[in-house]
Amino acid sequence: MADKHAKVVIIGSGPAGYTAAVYAARAELAPVLISGPQPGGQLTITSDVENYPGFPDGIMGPEMMDRFRAQAERFGTQFVDGFVSEIDMSRRPFLISVDEGRETWTAETVILATGASAKWLGIPGEKELMGKGVSACATCDGFFFKGQEIVVIGGGDTAMEEATFLTKFASRVTVIHRRDSLRASKIMQEKARSNPKISFMWNCGVTEVLGENGVTGVRVKNLHSGEEAVIPCTGFFVAIGHEPNTKIAKGQLDMNEVGYIKVKPGSTRTNIPGIFACGDAADAVYRQAVTAAGTGCMAAIDAERFLEQGE
Repeated sequence: MADKHAKVVIIGSGPAGYTAAVYAARAELAPVLISGPQPGGQLTITSDVENYPGFPDGIMGPEMMDRFRAQAERFGTQFVDGFVSEIDMSRRPFLISVDEGRETWTAETVILATGASAKWLGIPGEKELMGKGVSACATCDGFFFKGQEIVVIGGGDTAMEEATFLTKFASRVTVIHRRDSLRASKIMQEKARSNPKISFMWNCGVTEVLGENGVTGVRVKNLHSGEEAVIPCTGFFVAIGHEPNTKIAKGQLDMNEVGYIKVKPGSTRTNIPGIFACGDAADAVYRQAVTAAGTGCMAAIDAERFLEQGE
């Protein structure tokens, strides 16, 4: 038997999860939000957020998430600090285990807002300078690098998109790739190669991000010769992909080959009735706070209608 029961359990506490909570709480569904291992999601490692409507002077990522949480709390959302270790979707109500069974919940509906995590290199200086010149999102942070020199690491479509986008602001973008050819689609390759602001360093890896209070350069190693060099820059963008945090739903929900949850077009419904997915867990394309919040709203409305119809 589960410890507690809820009409709606929301898993994840980024913009999608908190927005779902606001809407579900206002619909008097008494939602329970389980925060996950990183309360506030990816925005808690973002310094300035300047592209979210309603904040003309910008806002710090952690402060914005505190405001989202306060709004959800105001309408009666119950918060559980912990991470979901297992969901049994084969039964109704669904059974949710928190922190390896420390607490269990049953839920009539579940909203998955578990987000995605940028893949990082794990090199010295990367973590320390995150938000101080190190980023994994050009559309979030490119604006801060007007007239500056930037390094992008990666060789896929994401890296080419980021590099091309960054040329709108940067004076120069250097793409570093560990092979001698790109994995990106032909059209993305051509776009990047034809851009006069983009140059390439082949067969190289970045071994260290340099700087104390901000990025001053990166240490690069040629993977064939072993030679090392320092490339001066003030921005370092890691573009080696994102990983959706959807392992708890693997084998139960339909996903694409990378692990993004598939939803029915124009909705947040998954292949299992009563389970909804929103935010970056189901979005491999946009990955923005504002789009995540939008789909969080959709998920709450979808869950409310599902409960009304008594499916």
